[in-house]
Amino acid sequence: MIKELLTPQNANVFLGKMGDILEKVVDKPLEYAINWSRAWSLWPVHIETACCSVEFGAATSPRYDVERFGILEAFGSLRQCDLIVVQGTITRKMAPRLRLVYDQMPEPKYVIAMGACAITGGLYFDSYNVLPGIDGVIPVDVYVPGCPPRPETLIQGCMLLQEKIKRIKARKYV
Repeated sequence: MIKELLTPQNANVFLGKMGDILEKVVDKPLEYAINWSRAWSLWPVHIETACCSVEFGAATSPRYDVERFGILEAFGSLRQCDLIVVQGTITRKMAPRLRLVYDQMPEPKYVIAMGACAITGGLYFDSYNVLPGIDGVIPVDVYVPGCPPRPETLIQGCMLLQEKIKRIKARKYV
């Protein structure tokens, strides 16, 4: 019976439909697992230039413990990291180096701009050498406001980034 249904003329149609069925059955759970693992294992690079770095240090302390949210404190090289946390003022001279760090990271990569200086230039917005935010140099995923932002605000920003990662199409990077 199946031999009669499967002829060389309709075999491609049958295999194409089978591929569609497998993609629908396997794609969603696989995408969920990939995004879940990406969201709960973020390896950060810290670009620390101002007082926000003290608040980031407080967030990694035992009292707040961002590691329970999947943000690991220790990291290897830029080629292993997938998150940049920019903390503080970025000058025009530092901008090419920031872009170099961003370009050396593998895809997918995420950016958190932490503090008023990284978002808008902060107190030094009218200075000739301070950038009015880092979003002109690298794309920013989450903005964490404050001067300096509290550790709770950073944790909320990390949770927002995780929600964003969970909604990304995993096929884009596979």
